[in-house]
Amino acid sequence: MADLDPTRLQLLTRIADALERLAPPTPAPTDLASADAFTWDAEHGRLLPVAAVSRVDLVLLQGIQLQRDLLLENTRRFAKGLPANNALLWGSRGMGKSSLVKSVHAAVNGEADGILALVEIHREDIGSLPRLLHLLRASTRRFILFCDDLSFDGQDASYKSLKAILEGGIEGRPENVVFYATSNRRHILAREMIENERSTAIIAGEAVEEKVSLSDRFGLWLGFHGCNQDTYLEMVEGYAAAYGLEIAPETLRAEALEWTITRGSRSGRVAWQYIQDLAGRLGKRLEAPT
Repeated sequence: MADLDPTRLQLLTRIADALERLAPPTPAPTDLASADAFTWDAEHGRLLPVAAVSRVDLVLLQGIQLQRDLLLENTRRFAKGLPANNALLWGSRGMGKSSLVKSVHAAVNGEADGILALVEIHREDIGSLPRLLHLLRASTRRFILFCDDLSFDGQDASYKSLKAILEGGIEGRPENVVFYATSNRRHILAREMIENERSTAIIAGEAVEEKVSLSDRFGLWLGFHGCNQDTYLEMVEGYAAAYGLEIAPETLRAEALEWTITRGSRSGRVAWQYIQDLAGRLGKRLEAPT
C-alpha cells in the first residue's frame, strides 16, 4: 500500500467501502427458544422460525394407530432425555407420514412444556447437515430434525453424509437431536441406483450392502400402506364430526366413495381433500377442532 500514489489509494478505498456496503450483513443468530418449529436455510446457514405449523390434531389421524403409538412413545422418551431411535416412516403416498410427525411433535411438546422443537431440512440440503447439527448441539432444547420425502437418485453421494451423521461419524448425532424422515421407498435409494452400484463395483455385494444399510441406521421403521374402504370412511367421518360438518351419514358415505372413484385411490389425503370440498360447499371454514 505504501507504493500506491494517493489518487489510486483513494480510489481503492472507495471501492472497498462500496463493496462493504453492498455485502449483506451477517444474520443475527436465531433464538432457538423463539418458536416451536423452524426451517433450515442452508444457503445462509440459519434457522427460520415458523409462526404456525400446518398440521392436524393427532386424534384425527385414522387407520395408522399402531404407527401413531410407536412414534408417540419414541418421541416421549426423547423429550424426557431417555434413549430414542431415529425413525423412518415409509410407504404409500397420502397415508399420513408427514402429518404424523408434525402431530406427534405438537402433542409431545405440549406435554413437555415446550422443550421439543421441530426443525425441517429439505432433501437437497442434506449435505449441510454438519453445519445444522453444530448449531443445535449447544442448545438446551431438544430437536426433532425432520426431512420429508427423503430419497436419493442417480450419482447423488450425499447419502454418505447422512449415514455418517445418523450413527458412524466422528461426532455422531448430538444427544439432543433425533432424526425423523419420510420416504416412499423402504430403502430410500432408487432401485436403479443400487443396480448401478452392483454392475460397476469390484465386489457387487458389498456395494449394495453399503447403500441398503442407510435405512438400517434408522432404529424405528414404520410402514404405511393403502387403506381399505372401511378405514377410508372412518377417516371421512372423523373429519366431518371434528369440524362440525352437518350432512346426513348416508349422503356423506355416498359422496366420499364417489370421490375416491374420481381420484382412483383411497388414502388419508384423499379423505381430507373430500372434506375440504364438502366444507366449501357447505360454506363452513375448517377451524382447528377443540
